[in-house]
Amino acid sequence: MEPIRSLESRTVVLPFTNIDTDQIIPARFLTTTTKEGLGQRAFADWRYDASGAPRADFVLNKPEAQGCAILVAGRNFGCGSSREHAPWALLDFGFRAVISTEIADIFRNNSLKNGLLPVVIDEDSHRWLLENPGANVRIDLETCTVHLPTGASVKFPVEGFARYCLLNGIDELGFLLQKNDAIARYEQAHA
Repeated sequence: MEPIRSLESRTVVLPFTNIDTDQIIPARFLTTTTKEGLGQRAFADWRYDASGAPRADFVLNKPEAQGCAILVAGRNFGCGSSREHAPWALLDFGFRAVISTEIADIFRNNSLKNGLLPVVIDEDSHRWLLENPGANVRIDLETCTVHLPTGASVKFPVEGFARYCLLNGIDELGFLLQKNDAIARYEQAHA
């Protein structure tokens, strides 16, 4: 995983509420155990028509969405069934953070474990982001602050251990492996 300390990007806005994990990555694409290529399947039922051609009017297919690392979504993002493929698809598309007023618990936990930063902010700041797609936003994970182009700064919560892992670009296993020498010393001392 790439560490996240500060992330600056234009935003892509999906203003819909209750976007579930099946909309993020439809179940028919869950046959893989690898993350590569899932970005092409993100929001597949919205991005492509029945023949597989991209829908020109869908936001992720527009040229201005390319290179954006921050997705602004409506309330209750990531609800529905638990699937790790949902954050994998968003990451493979190029997103590093999702901003909303509410992010489903299981999706949030899967995101944190895979290097996607879920950011929950207040209604007023969120409304501004929804109304200003393409805004250049900076997310500072060290201070847990979103900086808007208006000059406003918005605090957001992140659980401490997950924050540590994101800041250092490691997952839970990587954290344990960092402690391998200390674990070996403990086991030797208590054999």
